Amino acid sequence: MKPSTIVPVRSGGAHTIGTIGLCLVVALLEGLDLQSTGVAAPRMAAEFHLAVAQLGWAFGIGALGLLPGAAIGGRLADSVGRKRVLMLSVALFGLFSIATTQVWDLQSLLIVRFLTGLGLGAAMPNLIALCAEAASPERRGVAVGAMYCGMPFGAALAAVIGIVSPGEEGWRHIFYVGGLGPLLVLPLLGLYLKESTHFIAANERTRGGVVKALWKEGRGGTTLALWTSYLGTLIVLYFLMNWLPSMVVSRGLTRVQASVVQMMFNIGGGIGAIVIAALMDRIGKRPVVVGMYVGITASLLALAGATGSVSMACGGLLAGLFLVGGQSVLYALAGAAYPTKVRGTGVGAAVAVGRIGSMVGPLIAGQLLALGQSASMLVLSSIPLIVIAAIGALAVAANLTRETPDVSVALHTESI
Repeated sequence: MKPSTIVPVRSGGAHTIGTIGLCLVVALLEGLDLQSTGVAAPRMAAEFHLAVAQLGWAFGIGALGLLPGAAIGGRLADSVGRKRVLMLSVALFGLFSIATTQVWDLQSLLIVRFLTGLGLGAAMPNLIALCAEAASPERRGVAVGAMYCGMPFGAALAAVIGIVSPGEEGWRHIFYVGGLGPLLVLPLLGLYLKESTHFIAANERTRGGVVKALWKEGRGGTTLALWTSYLGTLIVLYFLMNWLPSMVVSRGLTRVQASVVQMMFNIGGGIGAIVIAALMDRIGKRPVVVGMYVGITASLLALAGATGSVSMACGGLLAGLFLVGGQSVLYALAGAAYPTKVRGTGVGAAVAVGRIGSMVGPLIAGQLLALGQSASMLVLSSIPLIVIAAIGALAVAANLTRETPDVSVALHTESI
């Protein structure tokens, strides 16, 4: 690129804070909706007479919608802009979350949750791209982590709504909040969310296709490693997100205690999302990746051995701290792995592959639980997946330390 073609871009101050703040709100609402089915599951099962295996399909179909949503949303982000696609996705998951309150059987539930998943899936790549491009390169981890901490806090809010909603039909309250919230936020996004200045600066450059974005220019190894880490981590993460309340109830605890454990899981995730991502900016990618996967393994062992309400709550807190917090690190790695002109495509593809894990994890767990496998055994059997995911994440971190900076780094930036 010739010096005369470099477009000055400022990504600090009020613009950065405003972008991260609005994205945080959207992430909170997305986390609420993603967790809502898990929180509502026991009462939904009673109303619609659903077996355990059918609940697995109810969890999995929403995750199935996340997959094409993430891929399409990420690709559109590089062509029509991050802001427009984010607003469309927010409208989509808001409307269909409200529609969830009107389902009458398993089939209608599956259709509506799939369509909700499309909107939820399209939102995340754009949230990552907007936050990664609003911050300077050396602060991308904390920017993405600050946004992503909204996800577990939103999920914790879903648990609170589940606790305070009385009666067997109280599960609908979760979806009313999860639907009305996005629709109320939509005008704020239109008025106050600024399009990524890096996207605008790169908009006139020639873009290649999906294959070039993911596999050419030396990105093939990084893409493969990133996909491996996403797939393994999200299988375990979504297994716990969806089945943790049912696991707690199966051990003889009450639904209120199950909601408390789920809330602790999400509180730990919110803390981990910002703290672990901030540590990555401060001490480096590889030490943080090693530490977070060791922490995930230790927390799974603690959760598998927990029996009472206190030990379950502590295990849930640790699992959320490292699993959900670790996911924010993976999102930050994806945001750094691709240059501006293909960042949406690259991040969207990685998120889409991870969504395969978010679909497969709850579904397989449901089938195995229906066959009589214990919850503790399922938690322990997920540890090998975590080891494989750790190897992939370490490979990404190693590749990033050797690569030259993103072309957007050449643009004028200011730290947060």
